[in-house]
Amino acid sequence: MATTRKIDRAAKETVCPAFRDAEGVWHVRDLAGGRALLRDTETVQAGLGVETVEKLPSGFRRPVLYWDGPEHREYRRQTARFFTPRRVDEEYRDLMHRVADREIGVLRAAGRADLSELSFRLAVDVAKAVVGLTESRPGTARRLARFFPEELGTPGFTSPRGVYWAARILYLWLAIYVSDVRPAVRVRRRQREDDLISHLLDEGAGAGEILSECITVAAAGMVTTREFICAAAWHLFTDDALLTAYRAGDEQARFAVLHEVARLEPPLAEIKRRTTAPVTLPDGTVIAEDERVDVSIAAANLDQAVAPGLTFGDGPHRCPGQYLAIQEADIFLTKLFAQDGVRLTAPPRVAFNDAFGSYSLHDMVVSVGDRTVET
Repeated sequence: MATTRKIDRAAKETVCPAFRDAEGVWHVRDLAGGRALLRDTETVQAGLGVETVEKLPSGFRRPVLYWDGPEHREYRRQTARFFTPRRVDEEYRDLMHRVADREIGVLRAAGRADLSELSFRLAVDVAKAVVGLTESRPGTARRLARFFPEELGTPGFTSPRGVYWAARILYLWLAIYVSDVRPAVRVRRRQREDDLISHLLDEGAGAGEILSECITVAAAGMVTTREFICAAAWHLFTDDALLTAYRAGDEQARFAVLHEVARLEPPLAEIKRRTTAPVTLPDGTVIAEDERVDVSIAAANLDQAVAPGLTFGDGPHRCPGQYLAIQEADIFLTKLFAQDGVRLTAPPRVAFNDAFGSYSLHDMVVSVGDRTVET
C-alpha cells in the first residue's frame, strides 16, 4: 500500500489538534476533530467563493454547495439516488468503459498523451451523464478546462486586470450556457429525464440557476476527479509493488489502493466552515459562535486508521460522488496499466491554487508501445 505522499503540502502531525491563529481563524488538524466539526449542524459553508455567492440577488437560487440546514439535507436526500453504487453500476459503468476505451485509443494512436487531458475528458463525459448535459455541442471539456485555468485572477472593476478577469469569466459562463446548459434545459422542459437537470426544473430552478449548479458540479466533480486519477497513476507508475498489487487484485483490492491514494493526496487540502453556535470538539476545545474554522484535510488524513480519511468531506456536505469517482478511476487505470509498454515519461509539474487549497498536475505525459519517446 502507498505510504508516502507525492504532493508535498507541508502537512505535519501536531500536538495541538485545534488552535486559533493570530488572525482569529481556527485550525482543526486531527481526524476526530475534523470529522466532528464537519458533521456538526451548527456550522455553515465558508470559502469556495461563498462570499461572492452571498452578493447574488435574493431571488437567485444559490448552488447547492452553498446551502445548509434542513433545506440542504432534504435536497441531498432527494438527489442521493443519482450517486448510489447500484445506480453507478447499472447506469454509468458501461459509459465509463466506452469513454475509457476511447481515451486509451487516443493514447495508443498517438503513442503518447497528456494524462490530465485523457482523464479530464473521462470525468467530463461521466459527469455530463449524471447531470443531464447530453445535448451539448462538441468541446465541453475544452470549455470547462478554460474555465479552470492554472492561474485564476480576481475579477473586479477597479483595475484593468480585474476587468479582464470579470469579462473572461462572463464570456466563459455564457459559452457553457449556450453550448451545454441551454440545449439540455430546452429538451427537458419538453420531456423530463431521470437526471439532475430534470430534478432542478421540477424544483423551479431557472436556466441561470441550473448553469450555476453545473459549474459547481464541474469544479467539485470533474476537476477533482481528474487530479485524483493523475495522482493515483503517479503512485502506480513509481511504486512497482503497489502496481503489482493493483494489477493482481480484484475490484475490492483495487478500490482499497485507490482509497489509500485518496487519503494521501486529497484534491482539496482544507474545508472552510463558519460556526453558527458554539461547537465542542472531542478533545474538549470549544469554538464560539461566528468563528471561521479551517479543517485541514491534508493534516487529518495523516491518521492511517481510516481510509480515505476526510478526502470526500463528512457530514451534510460529504461528497455524494465518492463511489462514482473511485469506480471511473479504477476502470480507466485498469485499462491504462494493461497497455504494453505503458510508462511515465517524466514526473508531472505540481501547481497549487491557494484560494481553493487544491493542486493540479501538469505535463504528465504517458507513452505506450515500443516507440522511442523524447522526454
